Amino acid sequence: MAGKIKTRYQCNECGAVTLKWAGQCMDCNSWNTLTEVVIEGKPLVSERFQSHAAEQAAIRKLSEVDLVRQPRVSTGSAEFDRSLGGGLVSGSAILLGGDPGIGKSTLLLQVLSSLAENDGINTLYISGEESIEQINLRAARLGLPADGLYVLAENQLENIFTAADRHKPSVLVVDSIQTVFSEALQSAPGAVAQVRECAARLVRFAKQTRTTVFLVGHVTKEGALAGPRVLEHMVDTVLYFEGDNNSRYRIIRSVKNRYGAVNELGIFAMTDKGLREVNNPSAIFLASQDEQAPGTAILVTREGSRPLLVEVQALVDQSHSQQPRRVTVGLEQNRLSMLLAVLHRHAGIVTYDQDVFVNVVGGIKLTETAADLAILMAIVSSLKNRPLAKGLIVFGEVGLTGEIRPVQEGQERLKEAEKHGFDKAVIPAANAPRKKQGKLEMLPVRKLSEAIEALNSIE
Repeated sequence: MAGKIKTRYQCNECGAVTLKWAGQCMDCNSWNTLTEVVIEGKPLVSERFQSHAAEQAAIRKLSEVDLVRQPRVSTGSAEFDRSLGGGLVSGSAILLGGDPGIGKSTLLLQVLSSLAENDGINTLYISGEESIEQINLRAARLGLPADGLYVLAENQLENIFTAADRHKPSVLVVDSIQTVFSEALQSAPGAVAQVRECAARLVRFAKQTRTTVFLVGHVTKEGALAGPRVLEHMVDTVLYFEGDNNSRYRIIRSVKNRYGAVNELGIFAMTDKGLREVNNPSAIFLASQDEQAPGTAILVTREGSRPLLVEVQALVDQSHSQQPRRVTVGLEQNRLSMLLAVLHRHAGIVTYDQDVFVNVVGGIKLTETAADLAILMAIVSSLKNRPLAKGLIVFGEVGLTGEIRPVQEGQERLKEAEKHGFDKAVIPAANAPRKKQGKLEMLPVRKLSEAIEALNSIE
């Protein structure tokens, strides 16, 4: 028998619970911190799923649990499988966020079509924003077969569970979580309480029924997922759709994954037939190397398990203001300020009267410190108005004392550079291989001053 639904208002600051909403918490005196919560609710799924979940809830010794690897199901896209950690895991909850119009709904519709057509998997697409006619028009524009696609336009959570219990899909897409609401709560769709409660119930549904659930999430103007932060803690995998709407390339970055590595990238190109995976991503991040320009340097960065060749551009110009500008795109601005201080202190190169602009080509965001040396070499090249040598790659971490520190997976980075035709490399001395690696000429350095001297010697 289902218990009667009861709602209360809980303070996000102190946890106090009241029967009615108020602008100020009576316990901690905080303003606008009371949110609606469900105390008792209706059952989410059928009784057979609840009994199955109760059987699995017994306390067991970890050594007695059989080590069974979760089987993966391919989505039909190698790049999407990479970002997921190898494919779909039954019972997992996946949150996909991104800017409006970047391709979230398009990608998931393509994935469901591929699963239904190639593997015969039962799928269900729940749309809270679009009508079935709009989804049908998109599928026709993308050239997707409509026979295996099951669609429901619904945003009430209880009706979604009823439809899912009847249809019994193996993969369920809810687009989007901000439009779904539960009748147990009085707040409007998109409110903190609604997003948190609906997401919690959908995650519980995924675990109880072994259904793979995709939740599409809106993002704020700062680029973070809208709604409570606990939303990202509930799910198993969090994927961010990155890229400029004016560019045809899209990047899916895994920032959380309980079933695989984080920071894995899936790279796609947007076409008139939907998203197509990019087989050679390093090529799209490199501009034409026929004519080397001052202020450019090529580095080998690493995103998850994938080495990528990326072009870093720097522009150094005379400043006409008392406060020189430090502008970065794809790089943390504080990191640039620190590197410029190291360049001044340990190489004697002054930039305090110069505006410095640094851009990472292709929309990639550099988060690892292996890009330090390449950034400084691009800045020196722009300042002196002399291009770096053609066919040169640079990577290495720069310390505050001017030392060039080694980076992880140095050998894999060198192999990736050699595969793309590069023949010279300025690298940390600790990353230098003992044997000559193909036709790649190594220039190992220990100090920043040695790196600048090495660049002058190969110009």
